[in-house]
Order: sequence, then structure tokens, then C-alpha cells
Amino acid sequence: MTATSHDPQAIALDDGIRTWRAADVDAQAALLAQRLAAQGTRVLATLMDNSPAWVIADRAALRAGIVHVPLPAFFTPEQIAHAIGASGVDTVLTLPPVAARWPQAPAVPCEIAGQPFTMLRLPARKVPMPSDTAKITFTSGTTGAPKGVCLTAASMQRVADGLVVAMAPQQVQRHLCALPFAVLLENIAGLMAPLTAGATCIVLPLQDVGLTGSSSFDVAAFHAAIVRHQPNSLILLPQMLRAWAGYLAQTRQRAPESLKLVAVGGAAVGVGLVQAARSLGIPAYEGYGLSEGASVQTLNLPGCDCPGSAGAALPHARLRIAADGEIEVAGSLFAGYLGDARAPGEWWPTGDLGHLDADGFLHVDGRKKNLLITAFGRNVSPEWVETALRGHPAIGQAVVFGDGQPSLSAVLWPLAADADDAWLQAAVDAANAHLPDYARVQRWARAVAPFTAESGMATANGRPQRAAVLARHAQALELPAPALA
Repeated sequence: MTATSHDPQAIALDDGIRTWRAADVDAQAALLAQRLAAQGTRVLATLMDNSPAWVIADRAALRAGIVHVPLPAFFTPEQIAHAIGASGVDTVLTLPPVAARWPQAPAVPCEIAGQPFTMLRLPARKVPMPSDTAKITFTSGTTGAPKGVCLTAASMQRVADGLVVAMAPQQVQRHLCALPFAVLLENIAGLMAPLTAGATCIVLPLQDVGLTGSSSFDVAAFHAAIVRHQPNSLILLPQMLRAWAGYLAQTRQRAPESLKLVAVGGAAVGVGLVQAARSLGIPAYEGYGLSEGASVQTLNLPGCDCPGSAGAALPHARLRIAADGEIEVAGSLFAGYLGDARAPGEWWPTGDLGHLDADGFLHVDGRKKNLLITAFGRNVSPEWVETALRGHPAIGQAVVFGDGQPSLSAVLWPLAADADDAWLQAAVDAANAHLPDYARVQRWARAVAPFTAESGMATANGRPQRAAVLARHAQALELPAPALA
């Protein structure tokens, strides 16, 4: 956000065609900030692909004291409308074809970083929010109405600065942005932190790194981009790492030696996937964070590494475990939720269950609300069993059920479409061999479709919609169907 390269002449951004010096980015951000301020913009929404223009718009909003609402392109029209209304957006910056969604709004053409955009002016009411809000990030949530998390510039910069300190020994010079900038993890850890450290951010259109929509991933295109641009670091979701490792193994290739660190977050990774990735030259390191903590809180790093854990606390973060096992964080908290006047206290309950080992590494055991209690009274975090299942190369996705049941059941989606049921059974047997008897999967069904937002069985960022998965597979598992809202 306020971060600039130590050297104004250093290359800050590279879009694969041309480069922008840090001074160029700041100069263009200053011009856009003046324009936004002059027209009275209070809340700016961006609906844009990854590009230098996105970075400039983000900087401009901060410079002008304007609240920035990054909208993910994978949000549905209903989610976009909800986010715009809930946050009081009065200006939308987007591409001309997308601007046609608002035919009644006054539209002004503009150019940012050599790219044509449209600035739309919307009628908006002033929405109450914390006075120092700089950015509102909308969680993908499990409903069509995502929740707005209000973040301050200071809390986001604390996270970026903590990452810079932790990452200094890696001497990262080039970071390739492989996730949408509207995703807070990439926004802070993939833009703010590298730019603070004076590194170059490679900012390609998402299609160039193999991403289309919320869940379509062309792993061959992704690998080609890595080979071409030779980055030192990346941030990936676990399903992207799993697909890349599978592609490298299948094609008998290795990851480029330029890579020093591939941070993985968003969901549990598992020691099996980390080790498989590393054997293929991918320096994979798991981390943990949440929007309410302004993104990443813990990260494994070379020299401070415990595969299977989510890493140790970064310099900006403090962690503790509540009496009931819930993880609580402090140090870089959000300012509050939209529509909720309550400010967070010093410590924030994450909703995740976990524990800290003797060396200070965080182990995330699952979501508190997902905890299963079997008919024999045993508490089981389904994420624990799901991570064990996904550790087998046959299984791409898994969702585990069993609340009130004598044994656990699972719905499985294979990593390869041609995987037969015998291979999936072998995967279940392999996972069960490493689990206690009460946590073993006794019955499973092959999923009718992958768990994606498009199928209605996952959120936009890949978290399973458990009730929806069960509703479509209850008969096959011989379980009661849930009551869907």
C-alpha cells in the first residue's frame, strides 16, 4: 500500500510485455488519486484482472484516503451487487465491456498503465464503517452474501513488514503473482510485501498463469509461465500445488531452479503433498492466515520448517490456544465488519481448532463448527481425515461426514478422471492405515461432480459446501439428507 521500492528506478512491475519502475507506479498513482479526489469518490470498487493498472488503482485509493473494495472477477453478479451496495461504492473502475452491466450509470473513459478502462459513477448512500478503513475485503463465504472485512492501512502494512523481515534470508528478487489481486493473500503477501522489499512483481493476466474463473486451472499453461518468467517465489492454493506436482510427475519434469519459496495457504496442505512437491523441485512451505488478521499469520520457511504444520508465527503475529482448542490471533487485526459497530478486542477467535507444539509451530486441526461427534462420543475434525485422504495421489478432493454416526463416510473426487474405484479404495485403505480406528472411513461414494462453485458444492475459493455435498450423496452413503436453506 504505502510501500515503495528502496530505489525509485528499480523495476517494480513486469507484465510480460513491459516494465514499470517504482517511480512510474507512484507517479501514475498520484495522478489517479487526484482525479478520484476531484470527483468526490469516497468508496472505489475495482473489478479488474491482474495488471499494473490494478496496482496503480490500489495505490491511488490509499493516497487519496479513499476506501478500496477489490471485487473478484469470480464473484457472481449477485455477490458483486451485494458487495457494492453493502459498502456504499460510488465509483467502479472496470473494463469497458464489463461496464455495460451498469447501462444507466454515467461512464467516463480513462487510461491507466496504457490500458483503457471505464470509470462508473453510482448513486450510493454513505455506509457506516470504522473511520480508518482503507480496504474492504469480502470473504467468499458459504452464501451468496459475502461478509465485508474492514482493514486499516496500518494493519496491512504490519503484515507486509513482518513478511519482509521473515523472508529476508531468501533474497527474493522476482515474485510471480499467481492468485487474483482481489484475494487478500495475494494483495498483501504477493504485492505489498515484495514491493516493500524492493523486489519485482510479475503481474500477468490470470489466464496467462492458467486461471479461469474460480476453479478452472490449466496446469500446463501455469508451468509454462513459471518456466518463462523464472520467479523466485509464488503463492498457491493447495489444489493448485496438487495439480502442479501431479503434472510434473506425469510429464517427468521438475520445477525451475529459480524458485526459492512456494508459499501455500487457504486450506490444509498435508505433509504428504509438501514432501511430494519438494521431491519435484517445488520448495513448498505451508502457511496460515485469515482476513480478520489482515491475511497471513504463520509460515514455514527454509531453516524454520515443520512439514505438516502451518508454520511458526511471523514477526507481526501473536498466537494462543483457548481452553476449547480454538486458535486466537493478535497483532494485525481488522477494524470490524461492515454493518457491525463492534470493534474486535485484542485477541480474535479464528473459528479454527489447533495446537502449538513445543517448538512453536501451529497445527490446524479443522474448523470448530465442522467438528463431528460420532455415535461413540469421539470428537473428529473432518479436515484431519480429509487431509489424510488427499495425501494419496488418487484423490483430488474429499469431504468427510459422520456426525452422530457409528463410523465415518466420505465423498471422493479423483485427481485423474480415469481413476477407477479400485484405486480410490486403495487410497482410502492407505489413509485409514495411518488413522485411529474411530477416524477411519468405512464407507465412501464417488462424487457426481467436482467440488466447485459452478457445481454448487464449494465456495468460490474452494472450500467445500458440506451440506450441499451431503445432499447430493446422502443416498449413496446411506445417510440422512440435510435440510438445505
